[in-house]
Amino acid sequence: MSNPLNLSAPTGEPHMDYSREFDYPVRDVFRAHTDPELFARWIGPQDLATRIDVFEARTGGAYRFVQCRGEDEYAFRGVFHTLRQDDFVLQTFEFEADPNVVTLEYSTFTDLPGGRSRLSGRSLYPSVQARDTFLSNGMEEGMSSGYDQLDDLLASLPADTPEGRE
Repeated sequence: MSNPLNLSAPTGEPHMDYSREFDYPVRDVFRAHTDPELFARWIGPQDLATRIDVFEARTGGAYRFVQCRGEDEYAFRGVFHTLRQDDFVLQTFEFEADPNVVTLEYSTFTDLPGGRSRLSGRSLYPSVQARDTFLSNGMEEGMSSGYDQLDDLLASLPADTPEGRE
């Protein structure tokens, strides 16, 4: 059973906060957020395939990925402003079909007892309307589905390889 996504979008505020616990160590969860091959395997709803065009997970690096469902494509891009290994990511996020809405995304990775971890984040939007539009278009369901896929991915990594858990 997966852990639930906790999402809070306060009325009248242009941000949302979220957290999700994982039954895996911070190093694994962080790596799945910064390794393009792993990232493509879990991000977004299950019915979307992800293609990575650029993914420079480092301070000052850029990213762009495209999610596909049949003939439909949805492109996203941004800049990694700050990356601290196994701890923190500050990045921008832009849905290319709506270039006037760029969000600032803060993600914090925290160790929990028993080899578990917590991901906490804040997404800051340019307006309440922009945030509410993302939410009404299924963002919460997409995030939840993606994190469930991340659980499955982390469970599938071999424990005795450099890619797996130690």
